[in-house]
Amino acid sequence: MNFIAIDVETANADYSSICQIGIAEFKDGKVIDKWKVLINPEDYFDPFNVSIHGITEKDVKNAPTFKHIYDELKERLNDKITIHHMPFDRIAINRACDCYNLEHTTPKWLDSAKIVRRTWTEFSRTGYGLSNITKFLNLTFEHHDALEDAIAAGLVVVKASEITNLTIEEWFKRVGQPIFKYKGSSAINLDGNPEGQLFGENLVFTGALSIPRSEAGLIASKIGCKVTNSVTKNTTMLVVGIQDDTKLAGYEKSSKHRKAEELIESGINIRILSENDFVEICNLMNNDEE
Repeated sequence: MNFIAIDVETANADYSSICQIGIAEFKDGKVIDKWKVLINPEDYFDPFNVSIHGITEKDVKNAPTFKHIYDELKERLNDKITIHHMPFDRIAINRACDCYNLEHTTPKWLDSAKIVRRTWTEFSRTGYGLSNITKFLNLTFEHHDALEDAIAAGLVVVKASEITNLTIEEWFKRVGQPIFKYKGSSAINLDGNPEGQLFGENLVFTGALSIPRSEAGLIASKIGCKVTNSVTKNTTMLVVGIQDDTKLAGYEKSSKHRKAEELIESGINIRILSENDFVEICNLMNNDEE
């Protein structure tokens, strides 16, 4: 997992007034290089911005301007997968280039906020700012220091990729898709295809899958399964993905998994299978149709 992560701070509300840039280079999910530079924006410092990042006009008095660090910035970014959290940093770099009549840099931009919204359902609609997600993941850093923020954004992407099993390249496709495949809700409630070979099966997912759960639901419904969110007496199949220990409240299995086992003990016929088993079943069903 190799990429660049970037963050900037500005002197005022104008995005072109960059006063600090931080860049972290990740290789195999680890930081291997850091670059942080103060920049003289040749602009005024708004007290509000100073109260956030602590950088003052005095701090950058003898610092280089954006024009003077442009060549190194271009060398570090051009044609590289570059993580930024929210559009702000990307826009700021382009605005600063415009301010000095410089060509835009050409990274392969990837917004980590979009990744967060597609990885953790609790942040799918609100609360996906860098401060919230890093607190959720127990990542400590000095917020509003450009390098610290860049590293934090990179680590968030690493964690999201570990949970979803998506590579950094695969995230480009995923962020271009809707957060939810189902209008208005992340919940999956799909009727099975009556022509599917498993029509009549009632399936529930638990844990993190290698693909978005919404996509897995569509695959299951295509082969006939009715897909729901809760394990009940009507459930016939439970597909178990990777479990997040932080969400198990001290148990070894999810609440859905435990509920299924309780129902099985009471005489309800429920098949519990791994995601790999589910994939094999789907492949078999699809091959039979060809």
